[in-house]
Amino acid sequence: MAKLNITQVKSRIGATAIQKKNLDALGLHKINQTVQHNDNPIILGMVAKVKHLVKVEEVK
Repeated sequence: MAKLNITQVKSRIGATAIQKKNLDALGLHKINQTVQHNDNPIILGMVAKVKHLVKVEEVK
């Protein structure tokens, strides 16, 4: 199973409450913080909701 590196690149200020909860659920709290998650539909759905705030890279 592939892994994803997810990095928060923009501030959560001005984001909706649902977007903030998605960032919290992903484990992102600060700008330039990176977390690693498995590539599954749940994670991809959360990333899709905050795609303008994060950068996603696939790790082999």
